[in-house]
Amino acid sequence: MVTLARKLRLVDYFTLAFGTMIGVGWLVLMDDWLGRGGPAGAILGFLLGAVVLLPVGYVYGQWVLRLPDAAGEAAYVAQVFPPLVSFLTGWMMLLAYFIVCPWEAVAFGKIAAYIFPALDSMPLYHIAGHPVFLPRLLLGIALTGFLTFLNYRGIRFSANFQNWSTGMVLFLFLFVLGISVHHGSAANFRPLFHAAPAVSILLTLQIVPYFMTGFESVAKSAEEAHPEFRNKSFLHAIALALLVGALFYALAIASVAYITPWQSVLGKRFATAIAFEQAVGARWPVQLILTMALFALFEVFNGNFVASSRLLFASGRRNAVSAWFGKIHPRFQTPGIAVLAIGAGTVAGLVLGDAILVPITEVGSAASALGWLAACVSFFVVEPRFRMRVIAGLGALASLVFALMKFLPGVPGSFTRWEWWALGAWLALGFFLRMFASKPAEQELKQG
Repeated sequence: MVTLARKLRLVDYFTLAFGTMIGVGWLVLMDDWLGRGGPAGAILGFLLGAVVLLPVGYVYGQWVLRLPDAAGEAAYVAQVFPPLVSFLTGWMMLLAYFIVCPWEAVAFGKIAAYIFPALDSMPLYHIAGHPVFLPRLLLGIALTGFLTFLNYRGIRFSANFQNWSTGMVLFLFLFVLGISVHHGSAANFRPLFHAAPAVSILLTLQIVPYFMTGFESVAKSAEEAHPEFRNKSFLHAIALALLVGALFYALAIASVAYITPWQSVLGKRFATAIAFEQAVGARWPVQLILTMALFALFEVFNGNFVASSRLLFASGRRNAVSAWFGKIHPRFQTPGIAVLAIGAGTVAGLVLGDAILVPITEVGSAASALGWLAACVSFFVVEPRFRMRVIAGLGALASLVFALMKFLPGVPGSFTRWEWWALGAWLALGFFLRMFASKPAEQELKQG
């Protein structure tokens, strides 16, 4: 029987989890973060979010230890809930990972065009008032093709690329911090909060699930651990990714607020780069930051590509969708069909343009919280020990609050009708694919 290649070690799992979290939000959305909380509110919001998510990370570490299955949440939920609940959980988590892929393919063209403005030429069509340019479209397709090829050939190729990209992001980030320390001033932090401290922290806390999604991606590659890998190290990789990821975001916010008065970059595109250019009075820091952003884009694209292809593969293997997706390449020991399907879906989303992806991205944020909730509730049910049930309960409560922030009307940032439409369309696609399943998946999921 052909199985997935077992070649991943602790550093691979860390870079996979960290890379799946850290994209280019710190560059393109810094003005929104500072506008929500001010420097102190935004920093405390991300740090508090990481602390709140630690119980969720602990639950995932325990689940992977007991059930190392690429299906992740779908396999965990199947231990205590009906097959339909398991399918819906897995399908929602697939959305959370997959939608990042076309988004990053679009972002690649946008960042490249900021460096080379000539790429904003030859518009093909418009969607929701946003033009789709041929050069940027071709760049996105080329990057998608490269990552599809990389993941099709083997997990070791993908892991090496992930390690290299993550290493470059962290290396360049040290330079960015050094520039901020040299040219900045603590006076630029004032005022510390954009509104009342509690409101500033809450407004930032609402967006934490989207930007911290990824630590649980470790579970999706659990079957590909090296034979000498210690299962308890899964928890170490998850906790390290959560803490380092939150620290990265906090320091990125601090570096911008320290180097220039933070109010001056509100409403500015690529606010992080603009802040450094204003403070230094030169263009080279912008080039450094954009280079770092490209490496961050590579790592988050590849990390989410790995996670989404494994989830789709596991769904096919367990007949939650067509078993065709569950095939393993006999030579490369990769989920070849699932990898090709994610690549094709990414290109399809890329063609639609960034405007059409915004509501689906919001759904992906809520989907992550629902997946965390399902994993924690399932662990609470199966775990007999009181202390660990308390941890699972705290994780479930945190996940529920994050989900309700999106679903309850009247809450800033909650779903509009476009997000509800996007959620409905994704669920309809899932049930359509489920019709091709050859048999119920209940027994296979329960067997893990």
